[in-house]
Amino acid sequence: METVVNGINDVLWSNPVIYILLAVGVLFTIVTRCLQIRQIKEMVRLLVDGKSSQAGVSSFQALSIALGGRVGTGNIAGVATAIAFGGPGAIFWMCVMAFLGAATAYVESTLSQIYKVKVDGQYRGGPAYYIEKGIGWKWFAILFAIAGIIGMGFLLPTTQSNTTVAAMKNAFGFNPYISGAIYVLLFAIIIFGGIKRIARFAQVIVPFMALGYILMAFIMMLLNISALPEVISIIIKSAFGLESTFGGILGMAVMWGVKRGIFSNEAGQGSGAHPSAAAEVSHPAKQGFVQAFSVYVDTLLVCVATGFMIISTGMYNTEAPDGTLLVNNAGDAEIGPAYTQLAVDTVFPGFGAGFVAVALILFTFTTLLAYYYIAETNLVYLLKGTSKRWAFSLLKIGMIVITYYGALRSAELAWGFGDIGVGVMVWINVIAILILAKPALIALKDYEAQKKQGLDPIFNPKALGIKNADYWEERYEQEQSSSPKKQTVDTNTDTHLDM
Repeated sequence: METVVNGINDVLWSNPVIYILLAVGVLFTIVTRCLQIRQIKEMVRLLVDGKSSQAGVSSFQALSIALGGRVGTGNIAGVATAIAFGGPGAIFWMCVMAFLGAATAYVESTLSQIYKVKVDGQYRGGPAYYIEKGIGWKWFAILFAIAGIIGMGFLLPTTQSNTTVAAMKNAFGFNPYISGAIYVLLFAIIIFGGIKRIARFAQVIVPFMALGYILMAFIMMLLNISALPEVISIIIKSAFGLESTFGGILGMAVMWGVKRGIFSNEAGQGSGAHPSAAAEVSHPAKQGFVQAFSVYVDTLLVCVATGFMIISTGMYNTEAPDGTLLVNNAGDAEIGPAYTQLAVDTVFPGFGAGFVAVALILFTFTTLLAYYYIAETNLVYLLKGTSKRWAFSLLKIGMIVITYYGALRSAELAWGFGDIGVGVMVWINVIAILILAKPALIALKDYEAQKKQGLDPIFNPKALGIKNADYWEERYEQEQSSSPKKQTVDTNTDTHLDM
């Protein structure tokens, strides 16, 4: 099984694919005129903008659900894996992918808002929806929906439960069969409560868990501040093959940095676009900005925090492609959360293993909830006009079973499944957003034009030449008919962009 899984990943994550993904991030950074820097103040402001409704959630709740999906095992075990196979330089390339990925996240999340629909009283959207409505390729939309259900529902959950159970065993000696059973039981209680319960849970847990983890890294940095210049130096030198120890694995640093960067922040994968559609906002670009910022939180804060803890304490091994060890500081510790546990234990003896295990429970648990919501949204797309309750129940039961199964498998197999899930979704979604980017760019220019006029931007797709944005067309017409004196927007502004 592992041979087959590794073979599939060799295709999905070959070197040309890695460089294509970097190029896509560069392209969107250029055509959005580096919005990830220009609009960072607006991103922060919009975090608390808007309120939830019967049909949707607030911008912050949508952000929390998306962060719940992004901030997971990739931030702890994924960073450790990147260092183990790509050296410290992989952290630099993860950060590069986050910077470029913020522009990609804006595009896919804005598209999700533009083409969202209301189904059974709830907003739904994501790549399957914008592929069908924006490009008109229903077969391609169905392909993504199937990939989204399989990837998020049955491949990626294995990495979350496997990493958590391993950390619990390492910290407390818990039996994986028992800890795995308790883990999936709690998961079941939440997912059977629906999107509102998921949103409320994520809104409380995600900020708490991320801030707590970053605070621990900050404390460790202060206590070991003298190591900071050396950590930064080794990361940058290794990223470009200038460090003698890691000079021979420059390609691995780039590959693992990009691979684990995407696994962690999910920009380009299309996963963050699903909760983005559920947000109640007055203009699609608003949620695009919020989701762009979430990539920063995930990688530039949480992943970098993990990287600093591991590298500053030296608690890692780095393996060359031929299997020899370039660095052997962590002994026989299994690649993954054990590196972070050893790192924290170095500064706080007897505390690190337990702290990281508890952090992983929170990180991976909210990730599983986001996975379920994304899989459910794609299931809703496939089952248009039919009863969905039975399908939802099957999806929930299937996810619970596979999550428990993943907890008991080998780490290599679990991560292999996860990489396949991410890889397939990235391939489909990146093709789609390259074809369909123009409406998101038009929305960006329209938003900025209205802000210059001192308005709270609203969205009129007809005036912008955007077709099939049915929800927004109806909303704009209703707002204009119910409030004749409502703000008007100069629609003569040239909003057409060339890519």
